[in-house]
Amino acid sequence: MTDSIASLRHKITSAQDLESVVRSMKTIASSSIGQYEKAVHSLDDYYRNVQLGLSACLSLLQSTQLEQPAVVVNRSQKDAPAIGVIVFGSDQGLVGQFNEVMVEFVVDSLARLSGNKMVWAVGERVESRLLDTDLKTEASFELPHSINTITGLVGEILIELEAKRDQGLIDQVFLFHHKLEDNSISRPVSQQLLPLDAAWQRELVTIDWPSNNLVEVMPDQDQTRRAFVREYLFVSLFRACAESLASENASRLAAMQRAEKNIDEIQENLNQTFHRLRQSDIDEELSDVLSGFNALN
Repeated sequence: MTDSIASLRHKITSAQDLESVVRSMKTIASSSIGQYEKAVHSLDDYYRNVQLGLSACLSLLQSTQLEQPAVVVNRSQKDAPAIGVIVFGSDQGLVGQFNEVMVEFVVDSLARLSGNKMVWAVGERVESRLLDTDLKTEASFELPHSINTITGLVGEILIELEAKRDQGLIDQVFLFHHKLEDNSISRPVSQQLLPLDAAWQRELVTIDWPSNNLVEVMPDQDQTRRAFVREYLFVSLFRACAESLASENASRLAAMQRAEKNIDEIQENLNQTFHRLRQSDIDEELSDVLSGFNALN
């Protein structure tokens, strides 16, 4: 009986230690979600300025030129270039089905697009899931673990995309990532990054200029337009990465909440068993004392 009680006491202590770790991870995940959401919101004003810049550049083009997509580099004349695909996932555990849901969404979405696909994974774990599919994967990117390192990742992705487009290996570029909803539940979303859609460009032209001053693009219209396109790509990739990281931490927070609930249930069962065995042990000791007292009488 004593060994059983000691074993239960050890299990209760271990459960308490594990619960302390889970609470710490919950705190870290909650804090990270707030940081990444703040980073996403901080892009709104900057993205608005980029939109205004693109609107000014495109407004000066003739209506026939609006049908030509504005791109970072000239499109290749090679036959059947592949479709570039960027997939943001996770490279850490305790996120539930985060990567599995993303890979399933990517496979289903790309199945509706004809042609070869060239896939870049952002995150080790999502890369391992993509390797189990029929998609052709390139060298992966390391997922940043802080706000300060997102800019470096975005720069690496843009350099890689521009190099592949320059070589004529890819044409269209699609972006896949998780997006956090208002109810703290994330869902996978996709976006066509390149080429810029003609309808999207026409929509930009309809944006009202915030002042009555005449718009002037300097020094060179084409050069300035391409510079604004680069900033648009930068903002889109930065936002996708931040939203993916916020969603990842939300999934981790949900997993920790489930773990905490399970630990509380286990602790309750262990405490009940411990008290029952302890009371049984006390009853046996009292019975022995009474038996000895009766024998002496």
